Amino acid sequence: MKFRHVFTHGYKMTVFVNLYCVVWIALTACSTTGREIPGQNVVSVAPIQILDESMYPRFAEPIPNVTVTVAWVRMDTQTILSIHHNIITQNPRISLSYNDHRSWYLHIKNVQEVDRGWYMCQVNTDPMRSRKGYLQVVVPPSIIDNMTSTDMVVREGSDVTLVCRASGYPEPYVMWRREDGQDFNYNGESVSVVDGETLTVTKVSRLHMGAYLCIASNGVPPSISKRIMVMVQFPPMLSIPNQLEGAYIGQDVTLECHTEAYPSSINYWTTDKGDMIISGGKYEAIPVDSGYNKFMMLKIRNITKDDFGFYKCIAKNSLGETDGIIKLDEIPAPPSAFTTTQKSILDNQTIRKKGQPQIIQTSDAVSSTFQGEAYGEQIRDFDFYENSSVSTKRNKSLTILISLCIIPIIEYIISS
Repeated sequence: MKFRHVFTHGYKMTVFVNLYCVVWIALTACSTTGREIPGQNVVSVAPIQILDESMYPRFAEPIPNVTVTVAWVRMDTQTILSIHHNIITQNPRISLSYNDHRSWYLHIKNVQEVDRGWYMCQVNTDPMRSRKGYLQVVVPPSIIDNMTSTDMVVREGSDVTLVCRASGYPEPYVMWRREDGQDFNYNGESVSVVDGETLTVTKVSRLHMGAYLCIASNGVPPSISKRIMVMVQFPPMLSIPNQLEGAYIGQDVTLECHTEAYPSSINYWTTDKGDMIISGGKYEAIPVDSGYNKFMMLKIRNITKDDFGFYKCIAKNSLGETDGIIKLDEIPAPPSAFTTTQKSILDNQTIRKKGQPQIIQTSDAVSSTFQGEAYGEQIRDFDFYENSSVSTKRNKSLTILISLCIIPIIEYIISS
C-alpha cells in the first residue's frame, strides 16, 4: 500500500490511498514419465502431482477502509473554516453540522457585513471536487451622525447647505423634505422633495424656517430619517390690520397688531404719552404666538373720553426694533347702546320725567367699529311697553325716542 500526503494552504488536508493487491503465485513445472508401447504411438503419462494448499495464490494484506474528508473554505480570503469534524477558524460565530457524512452544513451566527463573499465546500478526492456559493448580506440604512448636519441658525439672505450621509447595502437613496409636508422654494422653484445627500438653499428667507427631514432608504426595511431644524434670523417686522379704530363711550374695544421676528421679539403696548400698558383692570394685553409670528391684542374695557387717542405696539429683538401706531377715535353710540349702566352719558339730558312711563329696551348693546373713513351704524328696532293705554303717554314716549336718535347725531356733527 502506497500513501500520498496532500497539503492545502499549509494545512494537512487528508491522506489519499492508492490500493493495490499483492498476490504470491508459485509456478511449478509439470514433468511426464512413461514408456513407448511397441507398435503403437502411444505414450503412457504419469499422474500430475497435486500441490500443497500453501502453494495456492493468496492476498498479502487486507484492504483498509477509506474515509473521504470534506472541508469548508472562504474563497476571497483563502481561509480554511473547517476540515472534516473540526472547526479551524477562530471565528466563534461559525459552527458545523453534518448528516451521515452525506450532508455538511456551515452555520454563521449573527451574520455581519464582513461575512459577504464566496464560500466553497471541498471534497478532498484525487482530483479534488468542490462547489461554491455566494453569501449576500444586505444592511438596512443608517445615518452617519458625524458626517450629517445638525440644527443651525442662519441670517436671512445668506446661503445654507444641509448634508446627510448614510450607509447601508445596497447603497442608500437619500432625499430631503419639510417635516410639515409643505412645499418650499428651492433655487427659484417650489418643490416638496429634493433628492441627494446635499440640500443647498440660496438666499434663505424666513419662509424656509422650520424642520427638515433627511430620509435614507435602500429597499431593506426600515428606512431611517433625521430631523434638522433651520432657524432664520431677521429683525422684527410689524403690520397693523386697522390703523384707525372707532368706539363709543362705555364700549369695549380690541386693538390688534401683528409682528414677525427671530429671535423671538419682546412685544408691548404704550399710550400716546409713552407710558407702558400693563395688563390688569382696564387693560388686557393678549399675546398669541405662532412660530416666528406673534399676534398682539390690547383689550380696553369701558371706554371713556380719556381713552381716545393713539396707541403704539412695539417689537424688539437683538437685531432691531419696530413699532406701529393705532388711533382710537370716538364715534356716536347707536340708540341700542344706551343701557341702565350708561346713564351717566346723558347727564345734561332728561330721558324720563317723573310720572312718565319707562322705556324698556329689548336688545343688547350693539358695537360699532370705525374703519378708516367708513362708518357703519347698526340700529335695532325698539318695542315700547307702557303701563297705560292713554294716547298722551304714547305721544310722550315717541318724543323721547326721537330725542334719543337726534341728540347723538347733533353731538357728532359739532365734534367733527
